[in-house]
Amino acid sequence: MFLGITNTPRDYAWGSVTAIPELLGRTVTGAPQAELWLGAHAGSPSVVVNPAMVGGADTLRDWIEAEPEAALGPDRSGLPFLLKLLAAAAPLSLQAHPTPEQAREGFEREEAAGIRLDDPARNYKDPFPKPELVVALSDRFEALSGFRPVADTVAEVEALDAGSGRLGPLRAHLAQGLEDTVRWLETADASALAVVQAASDLAAAVAVDDRTPNVQTVVDLAVAYPGDPGVVVSLLMHRVTLRTGEAMYLPAGNVHAYLDGLGIELMAPSDNVLRGGLTAKHVDVPELLRVLDFTAYPAPVLLPEHLDQGVDRFAPEGVGFALVRVTGDGRPVGLGTGGVAPLHGPSIAVCTTGAVTLVGAHSATLLRQGESCYVTPDEGDVTVEADAATGLTSTVFIATGA
Repeated sequence: MFLGITNTPRDYAWGSVTAIPELLGRTVTGAPQAELWLGAHAGSPSVVVNPAMVGGADTLRDWIEAEPEAALGPDRSGLPFLLKLLAAAAPLSLQAHPTPEQAREGFEREEAAGIRLDDPARNYKDPFPKPELVVALSDRFEALSGFRPVADTVAEVEALDAGSGRLGPLRAHLAQGLEDTVRWLETADASALAVVQAASDLAAAVAVDDRTPNVQTVVDLAVAYPGDPGVVVSLLMHRVTLRTGEAMYLPAGNVHAYLDGLGIELMAPSDNVLRGGLTAKHVDVPELLRVLDFTAYPAPVLLPEHLDQGVDRFAPEGVGFALVRVTGDGRPVGLGTGGVAPLHGPSIAVCTTGAVTLVGAHSATLLRQGESCYVTPDEGDVTVEADAATGLTSTVFIATGA
């Protein structure tokens, strides 16, 4: 079965006013539209377009609970992923996600403490990790992700300080390593807050054409969140610019913040977020420090596996999900055990440009730009046929198990 699904975008304040409605072909209301969730997560389960197809169930979650074998296939207890359209027009919170072990322990600890799930101070809403990947749909998708080598940050801090000495305490902590530096900044004592102000002032004084990407980030964050320790934490991180179709992967412990752009995000269906700043929401510094990975890695760009002409697969190892992108020119593309890209269990497809027809073992459906559907496992191998008549290159993303 190809079950049409949709949803109402989440109106978080950092969301773009135009990006999601323009992709979906809906009216721009003037209100921010930050995320459109496609999946069965209780926080915002997808709405079934035609409930009569699934016994009157209004949401995908309701149908899965009522008929799990029909919806998921045998031997599955739930949908292993959550697919999102994400449109940022302002920085999201600086954050990280736990490992499976940390998530389970943290959830059990907060349950035992009697902290309500809807308590703003609750860190662990479920006992699961939240690895995620994002693929840029806009011309540029801007983010901070992962710690860069300390030497790179030291060189930039020295240039920014320009002999003033105002960033001396930051340089002293950097000499002790990333963990010491982040702990000091996040604890936000008087010396740390003075450095946040100094870095903000010094960055703003640099001529626009002379600013590095990280210095420009300090300027932007200082305007949005004056005095926030995350302003200086950003100097320790990779500033990442993804072009259309490029991706990055955010494993457990990775510190990150999306800054601007439209992307498609695939993650485990968890809501466990440890925040470290750039937000008015709850920040639990000790818990954040417990889950952060302070290892300096290269910028976490995720290269797809190129399977065939116009077919790419983004599949980080060990996460249990994958994202297949099919860019069509009218040539049918087969997916599944008999095709170029495997589909494991139930899948969700969303068309982001043009129009495509999905053909399975029992039925077929047409998806136009902005439309999405849930694909039941009994459809087996699925063929994607781009509609060349639109005159546009057609692109469909399909989230599936791995």
